[in-house]
Amino acid sequence: MQTRSSTLDGVITTIVETLGIQDRADTLTESTPLFGSMPELDSLAVVEMATSLEERFGFYIEDDEFTGDLFETVGTLAAFVENKLASSQT
Repeated sequence: MQTRSSTLDGVITTIVETLGIQDRADTLTESTPLFGSMPELDSLAVVEMATSLEERFGFYIEDDEFTGDLFETVGTLAAFVENKLASSQT
């Protein structure tokens, strides 16, 4: 699924702000690996990021939606957000 650039940009901004990695913001792309590849992204940061995404985009992440695949790459996270936004509009 192709994500809109505004969604991808919002997800990247959320990642950068949550993890405090402003110095690496320009290196993040859809294919950038997340959980397991970024030392800043520990289990607490995952929860903080999920909360930040909920607040930024106006949706709620259900417990059963919280999987490791969700945080595989920036692109998988952005695709999830895009799907949540689409489902909230129907």
